[in-house]
Amino acid sequence: MYISDVNLSPVMVAEPGESYQLSAAVNRWVEVLVDCPGSTGLLTYRLPAQLEIKPGDILSVPFKEQQIGGVAIRLLAKLPADLQLKKIWDVEDVIQRDFFPDHYWTLMERLSEYYYTQLIQVIRMALPPGLLGRPQRRIRLTVAGAAVSTNTNPNAWLDTSLMRAIHQPYSHLIKFYLLNTIENNYLIKTLALFSFQCSVGKVNNINANKILQLLQQQSDGDYSFRFLQRQVQGRKPEVDELLRRSLVKSYLEPPRLTKPKFEKAVTLVGSTFDRDLTTRQREILEVLRRRGGELWQNELLQICKTTTSTLKGLEQKGCIVIEEREVLRSEQGPALVGDEAKSLTSAQASALATIQTLDGFAQVLLHGVTGSGKTEVYLQAIAPLLNQGKSALVLVPEIGLTPQLTDRFRARFGNKVSVYHSALSDGERYDTWRQMLTGEPQVVIGTRSAVFAPLPNLGLIILDEEHDSSFKQDSPMPTYHARTVAQWRAELENCPLVLGSATPSLESWVSVRSQEEGARSYYLSLPERINSRPLPPVEIVDMRQELQQGNRSIFSRSLQEALQQLQERKQQGILFIHRRGHSTFVSCRSCGYVLECPYCDVSLAYHHTEEKAPELLRCHYCNYARSHPKYCPDCSSPYLKFFGSGTQRVTQELARQFPELRLIRFDSDTTRNKGSHRTLLTQFANGEADLLVGTQMLTKGLDLPQVTLVGVVAADGLLNLSDYRASERAFQTLTQVAGRAGRGDDPGRVIVQTYTTEHQVIAAVRSHDYHSFSEAELEQRQALNYPPYGRLILLRLSSLDPIQVQNTAQIIATTLSTEEEFEILGPAPASILRVANRYRWQILIKFAPDALPQLPDWEEVRDICPQSVSLTIDVDPLNIM
Repeated sequence: MYISDVNLSPVMVAEPGESYQLSAAVNRWVEVLVDCPGSTGLLTYRLPAQLEIKPGDILSVPFKEQQIGGVAIRLLAKLPADLQLKKIWDVEDVIQRDFFPDHYWTLMERLSEYYYTQLIQVIRMALPPGLLGRPQRRIRLTVAGAAVSTNTNPNAWLDTSLMRAIHQPYSHLIKFYLLNTIENNYLIKTLALFSFQCSVGKVNNINANKILQLLQQQSDGDYSFRFLQRQVQGRKPEVDELLRRSLVKSYLEPPRLTKPKFEKAVTLVGSTFDRDLTTRQREILEVLRRRGGELWQNELLQICKTTTSTLKGLEQKGCIVIEEREVLRSEQGPALVGDEAKSLTSAQASALATIQTLDGFAQVLLHGVTGSGKTEVYLQAIAPLLNQGKSALVLVPEIGLTPQLTDRFRARFGNKVSVYHSALSDGERYDTWRQMLTGEPQVVIGTRSAVFAPLPNLGLIILDEEHDSSFKQDSPMPTYHARTVAQWRAELENCPLVLGSATPSLESWVSVRSQEEGARSYYLSLPERINSRPLPPVEIVDMRQELQQGNRSIFSRSLQEALQQLQERKQQGILFIHRRGHSTFVSCRSCGYVLECPYCDVSLAYHHTEEKAPELLRCHYCNYARSHPKYCPDCSSPYLKFFGSGTQRVTQELARQFPELRLIRFDSDTTRNKGSHRTLLTQFANGEADLLVGTQMLTKGLDLPQVTLVGVVAADGLLNLSDYRASERAFQTLTQVAGRAGRGDDPGRVIVQTYTTEHQVIAAVRSHDYHSFSEAELEQRQALNYPPYGRLILLRLSSLDPIQVQNTAQIIATTLSTEEEFEILGPAPASILRVANRYRWQILIKFAPDALPQLPDWEEVRDICPQSVSLTIDVDPLNIM
């Protein structure tokens, strides 16, 4: 790995933040990190005399006859001895200056080293998309390749009744022609095609033939090399063979770079108008004057219902100036009424006072029960920082949570609030990133990726709902945790880090409660809800007894009664279901056959889209879909039954039992479109529905004061997972969703349906008792040396070839087992062996948390993997299923 080579301090001529004063008479050099297939390490380029460059600038540089993006790493006074001057190319231009704030390189290098990922991969992940141009290798079918006969393309142009009857085509074609059965043009065309196909020949290699099949099936005959790698076991040798025979051609697709957006603006010049203006021209100038003397051209054209030629005439007379100006693209929220700081409880005031007295880096765990007013503490902690010219970074786990939180922050701080997450367009993320670099005091709210927001004067970092697993990236590498990166950023920026949650992660709990001497860690508690509101009572319903007493509905009698009262009292409620879709699987009642995904080792879930629409079965792992069959594929029986309950089935059952109850589904199926989270929550908040039915998204910090009822349809789906974190996740999810009830003036009620009422998680949720649950759970973790009392690294291997990935996993495990400083678990197949037609194996490495052992050289481990096997190194994994 070349990461150790990027050590900036000893060899840099210009430190970060310092310009290099270039001279036309002296050659200057810069080492650039480029993101391009086939390139590793740093490339050296010459600086043209007219360019001023600083480390961290985004550059456009030539690479293999393409212009690509790169990052200036360091400036050199002389050319390295092993490079020849004639082989050095010039930097083309500077795409973006000052794109990285101070400390950013240190953070990037730390991520690269800790998560065993190449530095360019870390930088590319941190930057907004489309900034670093990465050309893509593509494979395109040639005319000769299109003519090759494959299993799925048996020369469609010859597939006619006439041609199928011909065994000796050349002689018979002549006979048909002589008998006037076929036309002259058709004869010539067919003979030419026969001749061309014979000259091309066939492809005997199975994998090369499959590549041709894929290209022939695609309308343009063009796929990325990466796609073909995923679809076909063999890769480069087969493609090389097709290239040698001129059946395909290879080319680099130029990168699509994100650029600033410009629009024409019209500005009024002077206040007196020339006498030779027409009445229409005077009307346009009057509109412009009344609007402040400046409007976007499109807006002015629409208001005045005029044309661009009319405006050009006014410009020629010197009345207006038309010029292009940059338009900042950002997420547009609704107009909000200003909000004032609220009075605090004694616990809130104490927590706020502690946070505001912190000077420099410190880690704070703000442990507040649901509805205790953590957000108000955040707001009042940020307000004085903005007045001091500092900025704040607020991270949330879900995009669905950002609209509600953003509205509260914008009501308090106005246009100083920006949003940054993956649902924004590339242009919006690009402009928001550049807006952060202005140095203006601001608040950035975002999901996991916002931890890299380049705020230059950072005064506070907040992780709301810090326990949530959405803060951890499983793939691709780097598999970072936003909480870990936020801690590093806070240390580098010398500012406090606040971790807020009603159910803190056990890692954060142990870290702050067992702080070492001299460590700046603080535990702040908000044990009560604001306005002395009580936590909602939690009623546990044993579904086994419900069944014994004759209730076969998915709703217990207690929940049915509560839903009926909800309707009568004109109140609102939330119904939590562990899964989306209609049913978790479809099975034949005659033979027991379960319909499974052909590409994954999982059953297909039934999705009901709308009335009279085709019944659809979908895989929740690879998104494969098929229509629901009328008969069993195995025994042809018509008796197929839906099992399990997803959000769709629950809403259908609700509509049947409670037809007057107005429902809104809130899951990943209904929130796919941009802005759909805000739309659905706004509808619910405005009283347009009585019940919000959804999945995990409902548990993450939503503040809906009008909700009085929360029902959990089946808690068992959370409890019975083969993961050492299953109990912790179940407690967090159930406690969080229970906390949505009773946050307003009316008292709340929670009903949890389960078949395992004796489970320790259920008992802890019933009493809202985090402390007893954490003590019992930590005791088990300590006995098994699992986090937070041990550390894990998970190696994930996958391939289209089940034998090759299994053998590779075994070789790697054998290589690693020679070390005594850590424990190897595996190799073992993943809990779902096959996903998207790729077979998955994994190896778990366990070691003590206090000292990092002599871990293997990961480049050597990667070298063990053949090209057809991919390897992901997941450091501190949260999901080992």
